[in-house]
Amino acid sequence: MVADVTRRFRGVHCPLVTPFDADGAVDHGALGSLVEHVLDGGVDGVVPCGTTGEFASLTPAENRAVVETTVEHADGAPVLAGTAATGVAETLDRVEAAAAAGADAALVTLPYFHGSNDPAGDAAFLRAVADDAALPVYLYNLPACVGREIPVDTVVGVADHERVLGLKDSSGDFNYFSELLRRTPDAFQLFEGFDSHLVPGLLFGSDGGINALSNVIPEAFVAAADAVESGDTAAARRVHEEHVAPLFQQCVDHGFAPVAKAGLRARGVLDADAVRPPLVALDGDARDDVVNAVASVVAAYE
Repeated sequence: MVADVTRRFRGVHCPLVTPFDADGAVDHGALGSLVEHVLDGGVDGVVPCGTTGEFASLTPAENRAVVETTVEHADGAPVLAGTAATGVAETLDRVEAAAAAGADAALVTLPYFHGSNDPAGDAAFLRAVADDAALPVYLYNLPACVGREIPVDTVVGVADHERVLGLKDSSGDFNYFSELLRRTPDAFQLFEGFDSHLVPGLLFGSDGGINALSNVIPEAFVAAADAVESGDTAAARRVHEEHVAPLFQQCVDHGFAPVAKAGLRARGVLDADAVRPPLVALDGDARDDVVNAVASVVAAYE
């Protein structure tokens, strides 16, 4: 089972936004259309209930329903479900719900309220989750939201667990990522979660990316990955500089879910770009900047 999962999770994966309707409820029709949009754009797999999916603003029932809709519309493509929580028991509950909904693997952060008082605590948490998880586990390094990184030594220490298959790194610290590439076993899969590091990560030997803007411009991320695979570094760099980097800066300035939803609305994939508090949808010049950047990228792939 584990070997089958690692074979499936390679390449470009989309951390899906969660669409909301005019009343603020999850719009499952729009979510299904989004899954089809990114798969038609060439991504290899989808990731519901991650950071870009505003998982922390969803109820447990909404989380499970989002994963169910994603699996239904993924049509066999791999589904890596976000299952972050603040303790072992709740994390395991979320993994079990994701498994029941049909996901292939679970994405797990460290607890994001109370931190460990010793690095050994982080390793103990991750091993406790992996020991009893209903799905294989990928770690998720997101210090900006969790409050601390998963230490490299901790990752190396748990990489031998048969159910810990890899890690998504959204730290933006490429030295951290390159250390993991150097020190973890070849079978341990590493994915860049920082959109602007997809190309460098692939060139250094990563297994792919899990990137927010692949919601909006999946064609660009697939083109970049294909260019690296074919050895055309110049083409990969061009996609990065002309298509990914300008929109990524908008994400840095305004937030990943708001920018991705504004971009999807500009493309006509979503009818609305509503987010839940504490996030705020883009308006004015910020929205115009995203709309113009998206139009420029889309035109390059028509």
